[in-house]
Order: sequence, then C-alpha cells, then structure tokens
Amino acid sequence: MTNIISNVSVVPNWLWAAFSGGVLVLLLIDLSLFGRGDHKISRKAALSESALWIAVALAFNAWFASKFGRELGLEFLTGYLVEKSLSVDNLFVILLILGSFRVPEQYQHRVLFYGVLGAIVLRAIFILLGAHVLHKFHWILYVFGAVLIITAIKFLRETDQKIDVKESLTIRLLRRVVPTTTTFNGSRFFVIENGVRKATPLFVALIIIEVTDLVFAVDSIPAVFAVTQDAFVAFASNILAILGLRALYFVLSDLVVKLRYLKPGLAAILGFIGVKMLLIDFFKIPSWVSLLVIFSILTTAGLSSWYVARLETRTSK
Repeated sequence: MTNIISNVSVVPNWLWAAFSGGVLVLLLIDLSLFGRGDHKISRKAALSESALWIAVALAFNAWFASKFGRELGLEFLTGYLVEKSLSVDNLFVILLILGSFRVPEQYQHRVLFYGVLGAIVLRAIFILLGAHVLHKFHWILYVFGAVLIITAIKFLRETDQKIDVKESLTIRLLRRVVPTTTTFNGSRFFVIENGVRKATPLFVALIIIEVTDLVFAVDSIPAVFAVTQDAFVAFASNILAILGLRALYFVLSDLVVKLRYLKPGLAAILGFIGVKMLLIDFFKIPSWVSLLVIFSILTTAGLSSWYVARLETRTSK
C-alpha cells in the first residue's frame, strides 16, 4: 500500500494518515453536534454546518497550496468545486429516494450520515485504484474523457421526472438476502420480529443511497482525474466536498428542484473537462483556466435558475 501511494502522489505518507485521522475526528464531531437525537435539522443549523464544512475545506486548501505549491492548490480547489457541483445533482436523487420511502424528516440525518461515511470509504478505494491504473496505463485518460463527454450528453437528455425506487433491482436483490419490514421503528436500521432480524425501510433507503453513489462515482472520479493526476489531491478534494453533503441536503432540500439549469450546467462542466482530458497530450489547459471556466458555468446556471424562478413568481401573482 505504501508503494502504491508514493507512486501516485507527491505528498508524504504521514499526510495521508493525518488527513484520514482528521476526517474521522470531524465525522465524530459532526455526529455529536448535529446528529444527536431524532429531530428535524433546521435550515439555520444546516446553513451553519454547511458554512463550517466549506470553511474547513478552504482552510485546508490554503495550507496545502502554501506547503505543496500554487499549481496543486489550484487543482485541489478545482476538484473540490467540481465534486461539490456534482453533489448538488446527487442531492436531487437522494431527495427522490427519501421521498419514495417516506423517510420522516427527523430520521433523515441518520441515513445521510452513514451514507456519507460509506461514500468516503468507496471513494477512497476508487481513487487509489484509479490513480494506480492511470500511473500504469496512461491511455485510460482517453477512456475517462470519453466517459465524461457521454455523461454530459446524457445529462442534457435527462428529465427530472419523479421515480419510485421501491421496486428497483437493488431492492429486489436485497429482499432476497435480508428480510425486511414495511414500517419504521424509530431511527433503527434493524428490528427483531418473531425472533427474526429484519431490516427497516431506513436501512433499505441507506443501501439505495450507497448504490446511487457508486453510479455517481462513475462521473466524479474521472472528472477529478481530469483536473489532477495526484491521488491525494483527488482524494482530499472529493472527501471534503462529500463531508458537507448532509448539511447541504438540508439547506437545499426545498430549493434543489428549482435549479432548472443545474443539469445543463453540469453537462457543460463535464463536457469541458472531458475535452480537456482528451487534449491533455496535445494541449494542456492551465489549472486557473479550468477553475475560471467551471466557476463561470456554475454561476451562470445558478443565477439563470434564480432569475427565471423569480420571473415565474411575478407572473403567477
């Protein structure tokens, strides 16, 4: 493992250990401060937590840039911004999943906490494997670029129709392996019924969220490797973006459906970094240009969504 890490990143091994330990501490603090008891997370508390996660990420980014150079610092910030923007689209799917299972609001934070924890572990594995494969087979970059362009086209063609995930293949397979109940039992994932241990709908929703993150990883992992080929930068920027996902959910849960230009914006971002990856051996787009393009696309998508929604509100009055 040590040899693999040293081959795919310029940072020392102690920073990997320190960062991973710091993430674990932050998760425990998050659970103790914001996840105590079964209650609905208020918008104010969610805003505070979301701002705190962003501040932590930016502070670490500033330290990392001062320690390892401006170029890697820009790559980190760009990777963080890309993953954060993709997370907003992920939030829409999570919203549909929790709505489909009718998960009470006071239990949603528990599902999201363990969903984020699982996503961190899966992303760490995928990023290390991806970086190792890129180190061995440079041509994989072209495959990643093609995947991103195909995903961009898919985003443009997608509609945001409501879906019912209760009868998905994942659920059918899970029910064959694990007995399940149809009712909630507080915030518990498992209950004992007639001497049989059964999974509650809360656990089933968690599994669906984890499987969904696997699907989103197909987009986000190639995207971050288009920004940087340093495994630590890819790992740390992804993890810090994911850490704020739960708080962001409660901030945007009522607003995400109004972001009508989110998917076109994400399609433009993925298309841009896909092209960047395909051109990497012929023309390398500077990190600051990538950051500026991505930030401009996100700003345009957000402001356009807000402006159109405001016009519609005025017209309906």
